[in-house]
Amino acid sequence: MPSVPSPSKAGIIENTDGERHIPSSVRADGTKRKEIKIRPGYKPPEDVEVYKNRTADAFKNRGSGGVPGAEGLKDESSSAGSSNKNAKRREARKKAKAAEEGGEQKKIDGPDTKNRKENAEEQTEEALDLEMEKEKKARNLKKKLKQAKELKEKKEGGGALLPEQFAKVIKINELIRELDALGFDADGEPNPMIDEKKD
Repeated sequence: MPSVPSPSKAGIIENTDGERHIPSSVRADGTKRKEIKIRPGYKPPEDVEVYKNRTADAFKNRGSGGVPGAEGLKDESSSAGSSNKNAKRREARKKAKAAEEGGEQKKIDGPDTKNRKENAEEQTEEALDLEMEKEKKARNLKKKLKQAKELKEKKEGGGALLPEQFAKVIKINELIRELDALGFDADGEPNPMIDEKKD
């Protein structure tokens, strides 16, 4: 039994005597397509093999594999982030909140100085954070108070104010009260009278 030659990508079959043709076929509507003879030497675009340069392919696909040696850097970057000062502060705040909400305190069994030192460090960090937040809020209030006083002077000088600016002028006493509650005087400086009351 003679072997049937396999067709090319374009469907061309070569006979034993060297003639090439596309065999007849039946269309979807039932009509028959005629056999098509292919002239010698003709190669359809479907059958033309494309030259593949392995070096060029490797260059095109160079980003898909990632950077060589980057796997180790990912692990290091995650540990480096935990040494960040702000991250430590956030952790300390979370612990303080959890202790306040749950009403649970760490029990120290025996004379464990390491736990005591850690607790003391956390408390000092929390105190520093609170103090820094207090100073930051005082700076913002001082800035608002300065703007409000300047607008008040402008108004007294005969200048016209916008409604938003007028609202700032009205809040001068409120800003002074907030500064006083934080322990600062009207100029935004720490109030020495409050420091004496603490002692």
